[in-house]
Amino acid sequence: MSHTVIHFEIPADDPKRMRTFYESLFGWRFFDIPEMGYTTIHTVDTDDDGMLREPGINGGMYKRTESAQVPLNYISVEDVDDLIARAVSGGGKVRAPKMRVPNVGDIAVIEDPEGSPLGIIRPEM
Repeated sequence: MSHTVIHFEIPADDPKRMRTFYESLFGWRFFDIPEMGYTTIHTVDTDDDGMLREPGINGGMYKRTESAQVPLNYISVEDVDDLIARAVSGGGKVRAPKMRVPNVGDIAVIEDPEGSPLGIIRPEM
């Protein structure tokens, strides 16, 4: 596995305003998931299975609920539990423990030794 960034998230105080900003600036497309309070962001086209048609990454946006929420990149990993253990033994911390997201995979958020957040994801295949 290449351990590459495969997803990003942007917290927003005013998601509608930010959606308009990013649509007009980059031409990104947005798809609301009301039951999750989440909006997916497509920076590149996907096929019917959600697979990218060209190189790039897609992401999401949600309503910011805490001032400490910052944009977050998610890195693909083979095993979330193993990566968490290695991060902690290397001086990092767990910010959000592993959770299962249906049709997405296992995710967690860690901090590096200087406190920068990093999302990790074992994608569902």
